[in-house]
Order: sequence, then C-alpha cells, then structure tokens
Amino acid sequence: MGESSEDYGNYTYEYYLEYGDVEELKVDHSQKETMHIISVVIYIISFVLGLIGNGTVIWVTAFKSKKTVNSIWVLNLAMADFVFVLFLPFYIDYILRDFHWDFGVAMCKINSFVSVMNMYASVLFLTVLSIDRYISLVHLNWSQKHRTVERAWMVCGCIWVLAAILSCPALIFRDTVRLHDKVVCFNNFHTQDGHSGAMTHIIIVVIRTTVGFLLPFTAICVTGILLTIKVNRSQGSVRLSSFSRTVTAVILAFFLCWTPFHTFSLMELSIHSSFYLHNILKAGFPLATSLGFFNSCINPVLYMLMGKKVRHLLKRACLDMTKSSLRELSQSISATEVESVPGVHQNSVPEEPVESSTPL
Repeated sequence: MGESSEDYGNYTYEYYLEYGDVEELKVDHSQKETMHIISVVIYIISFVLGLIGNGTVIWVTAFKSKKTVNSIWVLNLAMADFVFVLFLPFYIDYILRDFHWDFGVAMCKINSFVSVMNMYASVLFLTVLSIDRYISLVHLNWSQKHRTVERAWMVCGCIWVLAAILSCPALIFRDTVRLHDKVVCFNNFHTQDGHSGAMTHIIIVVIRTTVGFLLPFTAICVTGILLTIKVNRSQGSVRLSSFSRTVTAVILAFFLCWTPFHTFSLMELSIHSSFYLHNILKAGFPLATSLGFFNSCINPVLYMLMGKKVRHLLKRACLDMTKSSLRELSQSISATEVESVPGVHQNSVPEEPVESSTPL
C-alpha cells in the first residue's frame, strides 16, 4: 500500500470525526482534545434524549393516537431520528478509541449510510410537512378531497426510497484502511487517478448540499412566506394551530443545526487552494458534525414542549399506564391476602349455610 496519510486526508474533512489525524495538518493538541470532549458529550446527550424522546413520540403517534396525515409525518420523522441515534454509540466508541475503527468494513459502510439517510429523510419530511401545512391551511377545499392518510403513506414511502438512493455513495465509497497503528473509516475516492477522486468528492458534496439543504430550504421559505402573507391578508380567517407552530420550530431547529455542517462541506472543496482552511476545518468540523447529529434529539423535545395534542396524548397514556399498574398491584395484593388466610383458597367456592334442626 503505497498511499501516504496525506492521500487519505484530502477528502476526509466532511466526516473528520471518523478519520483520525493527518500528520501534515497540525492543530493545537489541547484545542483538538477539547473539541473531541465536547463532541463526545453532545453525542451522549443526543443518544440518551434521542432514544427516549423519539421512542416516546413513536409510541404515542403509532399506538396512542388516531392516524392522521400530520401524525404520519411526525411518526416517520421520529423513526428516522430513532434509527439514527441507535448507531451513535459507534461514533462515541470511535472517538473514545482515539479514532480507531474496530467494527469492520461492513459496519463502516452501514453506519455512514444510516447517518446520511437520516439527514436526507429528515429534511425531506420537514419539507413535506411545510408544504402540507401550507396546502391544508390555504387550499382547504383541495386538501379535503386529496389529503388522505393513504396518500400520506405513499409519499412517506417515496421519501424513504429517495433518501436511501441518495445515501448509496456511503455504501459504495466508505472503506477502512490501517494508518500507522489505527484503522480508520473514510471515503475511498482513490480507485482511479486523483482528479477522478476529487471530481467524485465534489459531485457528492454538491448533491448533498443542494438536495439536502438548499432546495428544501428554498421550498420551506417560499411556503412559509406565502402562508404568512395569506394569514395577514385573511384577517384571522386562517389561524396557525399549535401543530403549525411546532412545525415551524422543528424546521428552524433543523436548519440551525445543519447549516454549519453544510457550510464546512462547501469550504472543504477549497482546501487545496488555501492551507489556512486546513486548521479551520479540522477545528470546526467536529462540532459542526455533532451539532447536526444533535438535531435528532431536539425534535421530540419540541413536540412535547409546543405540541398540545402530543402532551395531552402522552399525559393520558401515562395515566392509563399508571392506573393499569395500580390495578394489577391491587389485584396481586388481594390475591396474596386471600392465600394467606388458613383454609381459604382463591378458587374455592363458599358453601351455603346449613340450617340447624336443633331448637335454640
């Protein structure tokens, strides 16, 4: 293997947390350690909150509420985030091992595939949520005829397929290689000459930034502006519901979390013309990536804080569970007390009293 560490460093900034050090690119050790510690803390928080929060939202929307178009969007978005946070321990382990990948090539590909698919699925579901909110509020007659649960599930299926297709480069190019005493998981664009590898990298970044950020951002902004104009002109005939405000908060959270990541991805395309960007990317990409991943645990928190219906369903479900648990506990205590009485069995039938023939 004749490639140098610099060869693998050319196209590794986009997932810097997944690659280890490149000798030619020096960053202050204490600064780097601080970034890694902050990233690990964010990952752990994202894992705990994301697992509990998204699991709760899935439970409420799938089993405790009536199936509506809005609940289907929320359910699928929570499913995308839930699957993603299940893979976060691999990232945490990778950083704690000082960027040594110990799970093989297949898991390297799958882990990256799930991460990218979560990003695409999340932004596409948020885009559909925004467009659907505009249609349901502004074009009420059309939405009543064509906005059905069955069609919502069909749209969700199409989104999952599209997100999986857009994430296929992770399955194709992700690879592992031993550098010094570590095994790193990286994007291997070096199957051909360096120019082809650079072009492949540029195409992937452009598609990811365009489809995963710019186009959805444009669609969401346009529908949001049109909806705001309609609300102002209608003088109260069109009112934003609690769910609509929740959608707005979720959309803002997504773009606040993912904007730094896509900004650094575009900066990455210019690293060969500016050595100064090396240190900026190495210092900033860890936090930008962890901030994007943190978005997966924010959505359920926003649902619970801002969504009255979700809070109501969650409260009712918790009360039902508490009542059921208390009922079972009470029955268990009663059965124990009956069994503790001598000569009395739980399934025994009491005998009828026999009249005595002896006079008093």
